[in-house]
Amino acid sequence: MRFMMIVKSKESSGFPPKPLMDAIGKLSEEATKAGRMVGSGGLGPTALGASVRISRGEIVVTDGPFTEAKEVVGGYAQFEFASKEDAVQSAVEFMELHRRLWPGWEGETEVRQMYGPDDFPCKA
Repeated sequence: MRFMMIVKSKESSGFPPKPLMDAIGKLSEEATKAGRMVGSGGLGPTALGASVRISRGEIVVTDGPFTEAKEVVGGYAQFEFASKEDAVQSAVEFMELHRRLWPGWEGETEVRQMYGPDDFPCKA
């Protein structure tokens, strides 16, 4: 099963400390070599982004930063796991790195199962 891990925190948290990034790099390398990690990446600040949404039937584009955002998505990773339990355990290990190497940081990793084209029946 494919899962996406979505990391959220206050945008004002700043950049992670180097020891944390080194530990995440090692964890990512191990997961990639084991065939579990499919892809990952960090996201830039909302000031460099835009939001495209539909409101009252119209498409509205809003340039960042997004002042109403209390937490933002700061990064993501896609994994292949045998179960949700395996995915959650991986997220716990990832968050343990943050707890240990970035004291005072607060955030969350959301674990979501992903679906692909084969998961939806074709209607002809």
